[in-house]
Amino acid sequence: MKHIFRHLWLQTLDTWNVFTTELKRIFRDPGVMVIFFLATLAYPVIYKAIYWNEQITDIPVAVVDMSHSQESRAFIHKWNAAPEVKVAFSCTSMAEAEQLLRDQKIHGILYVPHDFAAQLADPFGQAHLSLYCDMSSFLYMKGVYLSCNMVMLESMNSIEIDRYEQMGMGKELAWSLVQDAPYTETALFTPTGGYGSFLIPAVLVMILHQTLLFGICMLGGTAREENKELYRLPGRGYSVFRLVLGRSAAYFLIYYALAAILLIAMPRLFDLPHIGQAGDLLRFIVPFLLATIFFAMSMSVFIRNRETGIVLLISTSLVFLFMAGISWPKELIPDAWRYLSYIIPYTAGAHGFIHINSMGATLWTTRAEYITLWILSGAYFLITCLLFFFIGRYKEQKQPDPLPVLNH
Repeated sequence: MKHIFRHLWLQTLDTWNVFTTELKRIFRDPGVMVIFFLATLAYPVIYKAIYWNEQITDIPVAVVDMSHSQESRAFIHKWNAAPEVKVAFSCTSMAEAEQLLRDQKIHGILYVPHDFAAQLADPFGQAHLSLYCDMSSFLYMKGVYLSCNMVMLESMNSIEIDRYEQMGMGKELAWSLVQDAPYTETALFTPTGGYGSFLIPAVLVMILHQTLLFGICMLGGTAREENKELYRLPGRGYSVFRLVLGRSAAYFLIYYALAAILLIAMPRLFDLPHIGQAGDLLRFIVPFLLATIFFAMSMSVFIRNRETGIVLLISTSLVFLFMAGISWPKELIPDAWRYLSYIIPYTAGAHGFIHINSMGATLWTTRAEYITLWILSGAYFLITCLLFFFIGRYKEQKQPDPLPVLNH
């Protein structure tokens, strides 16, 4: 029994030594400190500053009215009354409006054809409008397109009711044919309907995932450049299990505090959706961080130098964001890519965080993502241990045999 306790104590001491050594490596590396602390805390502030005004108002647009009719003027007046746009120019031709768009004086063009009023007067006619949006910014395009679309839908209802009344129907019957079931639209999880409330929660998880991946890969590349031994075999020092456990504990200690700040404090500080329970979020963070840490440690094995991590960071961030099916509808993503995305911890982490934080789900109702992250944690832990073991053995075999000592 005494021998067993002594063995456990030595194992614990070895793990503690690995843990403290890794913490020293982190805090002695200025680049890693910038990534782990400055970038992780600064990026959310920058993103929120960019999307501080989630709804852009008074977007300048131009109108090319070739109809010059009462109906066209009424439509333009309603569109100009929308808070998103402001009719800043009334042009006589499309060429004039296109030049204003090239000069960035406007961000949208509405073209009304000459037969607009005639088509509306015809009981079987169909009037057409052409809307051109500035795609250089999603927020401009969203404001111009949605405001024009809402005015168009309202006008269509009025036109249909007028046509039904001309056919001899009463107003109540005409209204019931246009709208069978009255409804009220309510935005449940993004009350402002803004881009920031929709995307920034997913970006917060991406920041945690990518800075952790970049920082661990940077540490691995630095060790490779300095020829430091990171893969000690059992019997030659620390075991692979204790090595992986000690190093991952150092990363987890730092990032659990950072994750609590980013995922719990910042949504409340920046007035983002935050209707979930903090306790559920704190428990959900655990498997997400472990899966990300072991994923990053397994990736760091293939990093040859310090600068490779930045290439990995830039090349994967947008890919992971799109594959997760948040900024792009997952129904439009090919099945192969969607299934592939589940091997990345970010996918389950982002969906689970949004469910709990923005939609008020509990940990039980988010159990699919929660269990997925625990499975990924175990899988990447085994992969990391195997990679460390085989690379350590390979390095041992590559080392030259020591020269014999001659006795004089």
